[in-house]
Amino acid sequence: MEPVTLTTDRLVLRTVGAQDTEAVHAACQDPDIQRWTTIPSPYLHEHARSFTEQMVPDGWANASMFTFGLFLPAGDLVGMLGITMISLGVGEIGFWGSKEHRGRGYVTEAAVGASRWAFTEQAVDRLEWRAEVGNTASRAVAERAGYTMEGTLRSAINNKGTRRDAWIGSLLPSDLSLPSTAPYLPART
Repeated sequence: MEPVTLTTDRLVLRTVGAQDTEAVHAACQDPDIQRWTTIPSPYLHEHARSFTEQMVPDGWANASMFTFGLFLPAGDLVGMLGITMISLGVGEIGFWGSKEHRGRGYVTEAAVGASRWAFTEQAVDRLEWRAEVGNTASRAVAERAGYTMEGTLRSAINNKGTRRDAWIGSLLPSDLSLPSTAPYLPART
């Protein structure tokens, strides 16, 4: 599919390309991004180029991963967000915020906008968020975006060759007052 551009109150969410390689490379020099995400470390220019020129376009082309750069209207990169399709109607959201733009709610705003888009335009019925246990900043973003924490998955993330426990949360269309494409029968307890 062709990439789409979304707008929120303060952001433009658009695909990234060769013109964004330098900004992605610079942002990913942040030790916190390297620590808490599964990007390579050290993060080399060739990693950024592969991401912006191959991985992102391929994900859009085969509808397996929808990656958005989070940009201020003036053009500054404030973060990155992706929704990876993991099964029929289920996507996994992941994100990071650039160091100089953290604490302003940009990533939360983008997560809500992209989640709404996935539910209304991509027939997604469940979005999952996962982060390594201890990544409290990512968890705070997910919770502010409306994700419900469901628990801890043991040994669920392989980050740079080490298995790590992960928190998991989910968002359903009904959490944003949207209809689902498939009926949902919650468990009765």
